[in-house]
Amino acid sequence: MPLYEFKCDDCGLFEQWRTMAESGNPASCPECQKAAKRIFSAPALLSGSLRLKQENREPQLVQRSAPREPERPKVKSHTGGRPWMISH
Repeated sequence: MPLYEFKCDDCGLFEQWRTMAESGNPASCPECQKAAKRIFSAPALLSGSLRLKQENREPQLVQRSAPREPERPKVKSHTGGRPWMISH
């Protein structure tokens, strides 16, 4: 069942769980019981806990202390034996 957002002229915004068949019908305000119209907003695509973590977060500036050279790959060599027979 989706969560729809409604706006009462006197009390303001409120949300209500409704079936999709009832989505176009006006809802009664939980405070004053007047009919309220549905407003359209962007869907919340994140789950509850993820959405709460990301609300009102400002990006942080991350700087490196000094540029580094990339590490050279280590050369692996076989010391005798049969290098094509790994783990035998």
